[in-house]
Amino acid sequence: MKLRRDVFQAIADPTRRIIITMVAMQGMTPKAIAENFDSSRQTISKHIQILAECEILHQEQKGREIYYQLNPNGMKEIAEFIEPFRKMWDERFDKLEDVMKKHQSKK
Repeated sequence: MKLRRDVFQAIADPTRRIIITMVAMQGMTPKAIAENFDSSRQTISKHIQILAECEILHQEQKGREIYYQLNPNGMKEIAEFIEPFRKMWDERFDKLEDVMKKHQSKK
């Protein structure tokens, strides 16, 4: 059985969250990703490796270059965890909005 890194530990790092945001827009080579940071390429490569091991990123070979892209399915575990909280906050904001509307109508 292959062990997979914890996706929540992977996204806890701010550098990795930036990488996720960058590759969500378009596929990027490791070099292109690294150019956006003051860290060494080796450090950025380690961040990319962790994200790939968590299946948040996947790589695609195009000629001699490797491009990393966001794997939406890899984000599914995160989305499923957050969803109940999002629903709870939506309900609370809806109730707050109702209270504010009632208060405004009494003026």
